[in-house]
Amino acid sequence: MDSAAAVTPESFNFFVLFMKADWVVKLVMLGLGAASLWSWTVILDKTFRLGGLTRQANRFEDEVASGKSLEEIANAAGERPRHALPRMLQAALKEWRDARNKGINTDTQAAFLIQRIDRVLDAVIARESARVEDGLGSLAIVATASPFIGLFGTVWGIMHSFQAIALQKNTSLAVVAPSIAEALFATAIGLIAAIPAYIAFNKFSTDAAKFSGRLESFADDLSTAIQRRLAERV
Repeated sequence: MDSAAAVTPESFNFFVLFMKADWVVKLVMLGLGAASLWSWTVILDKTFRLGGLTRQANRFEDEVASGKSLEEIANAAGERPRHALPRMLQAALKEWRDARNKGINTDTQAAFLIQRIDRVLDAVIARESARVEDGLGSLAIVATASPFIGLFGTVWGIMHSFQAIALQKNTSLAVVAPSIAEALFATAIGLIAAIPAYIAFNKFSTDAAKFSGRLESFADDLSTAIQRRLAERV
């Protein structure tokens, strides 16, 4: 800009600021834009996935509480259920049937059965928790790194604008304002990428922890049910 008359509101349009920015700042903006799109992909995926898992868990727990036998519920779930709760139920009942067929004659055998069931259920919980938490790491990276990357773009842009000012030997606001706006635009994009990722990371981390706790609670209930059956056989 050579004069104040050349400055118009369109000079501060986002597209204009991007096109006039230095190539390094443009790369920063494009990278932050891609990071924002990726984080929103993860956010939408986690929203639908966790919502579906919660609804399925509610239905299954209602079915367990309906008074039906555990064997009947496990058979109704099919051979390869997708949800963790019926898989946990089927795994516990399989260990129970195998031990019953071999015979459970001592307290030691009963204790070993409970230990095997706990190990099987813990393995299912670990795999399911890992699946639920998948993608949270990328949200954490976007949330923590984006502001600093945007700040780097801003610092680089300001340095470039100062060089242009020195070459033009013109310090009027008409020269300074658009250049500074281009640089600050990088920080704005960094915050736009970071804030939703930060909020989503905290929410989904809490939801994942609650779901893992729900699985552990169900596993404890299964172990208690098996112990009750063992006690009835004594």
